[in-house]
Amino acid sequence: MPLSRETEASRRGIPEATVARLPIYHRVLAHLAERGVATVSSEELAAASGVTSAKLRKDLSHLGSYGTRGVGYDTEYLVYQIARELGLSQDWRVVIVGVGNLGHALANYGGFASRGFRVVGLVDADPTRVGEKIPAGRDGETVEVSPLVELENVVLDGEASIGVIATPASAAQAVCDRLVAAGVTSILNFAPAVLSTPVGVDVRKVDLATELQILAFHEQRKHPEVRA
Repeated sequence: MPLSRETEASRRGIPEATVARLPIYHRVLAHLAERGVATVSSEELAAASGVTSAKLRKDLSHLGSYGTRGVGYDTEYLVYQIARELGLSQDWRVVIVGVGNLGHALANYGGFASRGFRVVGLVDADPTRVGEKIPAGRDGETVEVSPLVELENVVLDGEASIGVIATPASAAQAVCDRLVAAGVTSILNFAPAVLSTPVGVDVRKVDLATELQILAFHEQRKHPEVRA
């Protein structure tokens, strides 16, 4: 199965690097809006987002947003523009497979609901987990953990389009295949494994151990005596 896929954003002319930065801009702008900041300059927004102002302006130009000279960007309108581009105005339904420590924490993360993501299913292979009710971050509601054998039904009943894999690496590909077969078209993979998926299915990989190793690389160079 091919691994390279052309996403909807790239088909519309928005570079993948820009898409990766849009959630950062959205988070910063949402905080500014909450504080009552009506307008923000490209320099201020860029500094808060950790990018150059030139890169920020180029990214936002893909959305058709150019700001007003001497005034900057309308904060609330730019939040709306980016949210619409990211699809956050919709209610995205998510199924999490693997309810160990990580899966449990993900299910209970309140930030999902505020950003338009609703956890509609939890699945685990451990029979001691099945039947457990876990708060899913929306108005105190809980989601009951279902057995792995019912994965397809959980996806279909919940009308989920996004799957989160938080299983051991050895189980990740089989779970991925079943999610795709059930109709899931976007996958967030926390398992330390490279997944093979068909064209039309997008995968984002989050490898916490790798990220820590990268930080260790930089830490080592800050303190050469440790390396010695």
